[in-house]
Amino acid sequence: MDLYLFNTLTRKKEKFRPLKDKIVTMYNCGPTVYERPHIGNLRAYIFADTLRRTLEYNGYKVKQIINITDVGHLTSDADTGEDKIEKSAREKRKTAWEIARYFEKLFKEDIKKLNIKTPFKFPRATEHIKEMIELIKILEKKGYTYKISDGIYFDTSKFKNYGELSGLKKKQLLAGARVEFNPEKRNPTDFALWKFSPKDVKRQMEWPSPWGIGFPGWHIECSAMSMKYLGKTIDIHTGGIDHIDVHHTNEIAQSEAATGKKFVNYWLHVNFLRVEGEKMSKSLGNIITLEDIEKRGFHSLAYRYLVLTAHYRSEMNFTWQAMESAQNAYNLLLETISSFKLSVNLHKSASVQRSSVSKEILKIINDDLDTPRLIAKLWEVLRSDEDLGYKKIFVLEADKVLGLKLKEFLQKQKLPAEIKKKILLREKLRREGKWQEADKIREEVLKAGYKVEDTKQGPIIKKVVN
Repeated sequence: MDLYLFNTLTRKKEKFRPLKDKIVTMYNCGPTVYERPHIGNLRAYIFADTLRRTLEYNGYKVKQIINITDVGHLTSDADTGEDKIEKSAREKRKTAWEIARYFEKLFKEDIKKLNIKTPFKFPRATEHIKEMIELIKILEKKGYTYKISDGIYFDTSKFKNYGELSGLKKKQLLAGARVEFNPEKRNPTDFALWKFSPKDVKRQMEWPSPWGIGFPGWHIECSAMSMKYLGKTIDIHTGGIDHIDVHHTNEIAQSEAATGKKFVNYWLHVNFLRVEGEKMSKSLGNIITLEDIEKRGFHSLAYRYLVLTAHYRSEMNFTWQAMESAQNAYNLLLETISSFKLSVNLHKSASVQRSSVSKEILKIINDDLDTPRLIAKLWEVLRSDEDLGYKKIFVLEADKVLGLKLKEFLQKQKLPAEIKKKILLREKLRREGKWQEADKIREEVLKAGYKVEDTKQGPIIKKVVN
C-alpha cells in the first residue's frame, strides 16, 4: 500500500519513493543542549519516531540521525547574540562542556521515557568541526562565501533557488525582517558559516580554522553531519515549522551549492505546541517539561498518547485538563486490554486476521501519518463485537506505529503453560458437550488461582487476587 507524506517543499501530499529500495535515510534536527527540552520540543521527536515506525511498518529499514547541537546556536537563532551553551554555562557556573553533556543526558532520558526509538547515531556538532571546515572550504572555492569582521558568510544572492522551501520569493525574504540586520552583510538573508571568536572574550568552545580561531555557524552543522552519515542526498529531513524560513532554508542553500545535488527529497515539519493558547516562553513562565508532567502524577506515555491525538501538521494546545483526559484515556486503554493479558487465542486464523488488520492500519497511517484516526479506529475495534483474538492482534499491530508500550503491558502477565493446556482442553470438552468434565477443569483452574469467564468472543482468564 502506497505511503503519502506532506512535503513542505512542494506543499502537497506526495507518494513516498525512497532513493534506495526498502532503505530510508532520515535526518531529524536534534536539540540544542543548553537546557532541558520542553514538551513542545519533545512533540517533534514523538512525530519523528511515529514517522520512523510508519516507515518500518511499511517494510523499510530506516537509517536515522538525530544530531546534538552543542555549539554554534546563538541566542538570536541567527548570527547574533551569545552562544546558547556558553550563556547557560555562565549562568549556571559550569563549563560549556558540562552543560552540553548534562542536558544531552536529560534529553536522552526523556525520549527513552516516551518510548522513542534510538537512532542510528546521535552525532555531536563539536565532534564534526573538521567536516564543517571542509564543507566551508568547498563553498569558498565555488565562490559562495565572503569575509566580514565577525566571520565567514554565505552569499544567498548567488544561490538561485534561495527561499524555495518557505514558499517566499527572494525579494520578499530580502525585504523581510526575519534576521537581525548586520550592515556588513551583503544581503539581509546571508548567514554565518564560521564565526570568529571575539577578540576581547575567551570562548570555552573554539577551534582553529583557515580563516581564524572561532566556531561553526548553526546551519553548517546539520549539512556536514547529514552528508557524512547519510549521503549528499537524503530521503527525509524533519523539524519544527519554525525551522522552515531560516535554518532549513539555509541548510538547503549551503548543501546544494556545495554538491550541485538536491539535498533532501521530502521535508516534513511538525506544528507548534502552545500552552493554554499561549506560546511557551520563559517570559510568560509557562515552560513545561516532561519532568513537570511526571511530578503532577501523569505517565510520560500518557503525554505521548495526547500528542498522537493531534495530527502533526495541526497546532496543538496543551492544557492540564487535556493532560488529565489523556491519562484517563490511556488508563482506560490499559484496563480494556488487560483481559487480553491472560487470554488464550483459540483462533487458527490469526495470520489471516493479522493480514487484514495490517491493511486496515496502513490504509489509515499511510495517509500522512493520521494518528488521530488510528487511535479512533483502535477504540472502535476494542468496543466492537469482534472476537478477542482479532482485538488482540489489532492492539499489537496498531502499537507498532503508536509506540504506547501496549505489547509490553500485555506481556507482563503470562498464562502458565499448564493452565493454558487445561483451558484448551476445557474448550474442546465444551464443544463436544461434555459439560461436567469441562466444569471440573474450571474448578481446577480456579484452585490454581485463575478465574474463567466465558464470553461470546471466547474465554477470558483473570488472575484471582486474594
